[in-house]
Amino acid sequence: MKSATWAVPGDHPVFAGHFPSRPIVPGVVLLDRLLGFVAVPCDIANAKFLSPARPGEVLEFLWQGTPSGAIRFDISAAGRAVATGVLTSR
Repeated sequence: MKSATWAVPGDHPVFAGHFPSRPIVPGVVLLDRLLGFVAVPCDIANAKFLSPARPGEVLEFLWQGTPSGAIRFDISAAGRAVATGVLTSR
């Protein structure tokens, strides 16, 4: 299993639109960060967002290849599940 962490910057530009009074990290930003860590060409087969990630949180990204060649991933913050899903290679 491989892993990486990302401390969500409180001044990330995405927070201006998501949402000013109660900011959250949009799923597309989480997936973009994940794909950067995985660093192999792949598509998102499925993704489920379980709880919001907020400014200042440290997110842990875990991923592992499966026998079929897919990549299973989990994203968490302080032990709380944030997202889970599967990537497929191109």
